[in-house]
Amino acid sequence: MTTKPLCLAVALGLLGIAESGTADSLEIKEWLVPWEKSRPRDPYVDKLGRVWFVGQRGHYVANLEPETGEFNRYDLEPGTGPHNLIVGDDLTVWYAGNLKRHIGRLDTATGRITKIEMPDSDARDPHTLTFDSNGDIWFTVQQGNFVGKLTVASSRIRLIEMPTRKSRPYGIALDSSDVPWVVEFGSNKLVRIDVDSMAPIEIELPRRKARPRRLAITSDDRVWWVDYALGLLGRYDPVNGEFTEWPLPSGDDSRPYGMAADKNDRLWMVETGVSPNRFVGFDTRAERFLEGEEVPSGGGTIRHMYYHEPAGEVWFGTDTNYVGRAKVH
Repeated sequence: MTTKPLCLAVALGLLGIAESGTADSLEIKEWLVPWEKSRPRDPYVDKLGRVWFVGQRGHYVANLEPETGEFNRYDLEPGTGPHNLIVGDDLTVWYAGNLKRHIGRLDTATGRITKIEMPDSDARDPHTLTFDSNGDIWFTVQQGNFVGKLTVASSRIRLIEMPTRKSRPYGIALDSSDVPWVVEFGSNKLVRIDVDSMAPIEIELPRRKARPRRLAITSDDRVWWVDYALGLLGRYDPVNGEFTEWPLPSGDDSRPYGMAADKNDRLWMVETGVSPNRFVGFDTRAERFLEGEEVPSGGGTIRHMYYHEPAGEVWFGTDTNYVGRAKVH
C-alpha cells in the first residue's frame, strides 16, 4: 500500500567542491524522513533520480524526490525488518526481508509485492544485496552464515554455507569479472566465491582481532574494507596476496562502517565511533586521507552507502532519521 506523498527536507552542512571536480571537501545535504524513529537506511538511486530506501524499524520501502523533497512510502508486512534494497533498470525494487526470511520484489507501478522465500530455514536473515552484470542478485545472510545467489528470471535461490561457524557474512561487492567478495564480520576473513564451483574461498586477514564490516573494490580489482573493531582501512591485492592497512583519522575508536568507492577510485567511509559521525575520504592512488567532515545531523550510525556515478554523489541513511547526500565530485 502506498501512502500519500509527504514533503520535508533539511539542508545542512555545505562546503565547496573544487572546480576540477575532485573534492577534498564535501557538500553534504540531508532530508529529514517524516516517519519518526524508523531507521531509514541503505539508499539506492534509480534511473529516474528517485532515492529509494528502507525503514528498518518502520517496516517500509520508500523513495525521496530530491528536487522537491517529496517522500512516498510503501508499507510492508509488520515485522519484516527490511535491511537493504537495490533497484533494477526496470525500476523493480528488491529488498531484504531480514526478519521474515525472504527477498521481496516490489513492482513500483502497481505496488504489488512478491516474496521469494529462503530455501533453507537456517537462512533466516537476508542482509545485503547487489546486482551482477546479468541483473541477478548476490546477497549475504549474516546470522544464517550463508552467501546466496538469486537468479531473477527463475526466482531460484542457491545458498553457499560459509566454512567458518558464526562468521557473519556482511558486506558484499563484485569485481570486474563478476566475482563476489564478502567480508565476515564475525571473523577476520575475506571470502571470494568461485562462480564456477560456487565454492567459498576464505582469506585470513593479518590481524586476529580484525572485524571487517563493509568493503569496496576499485577499478584495479583490489579489495578494500573497513575494520570496525580496530579502526583501520585495509587493502588486499588478489594478484600478489599482499595486505596493506592504514589507521583511520579518529584512531582506534573510529568504528568505520558505511563505505563506497567513486569513479576516481577514491574511497568514502564514515567513522561511526565519534559523535557526530565523520565522513572521511581516501585517495587510493596517492594513498592519503582527504579532509573529513562531520555529518550535520550527527548521523547516530551510518550503516551502508551507495555511490551514484552520474551525479557524483554518495547517498546514506542515518539513525537520526535522515537520508543524506554527499557530493564527492
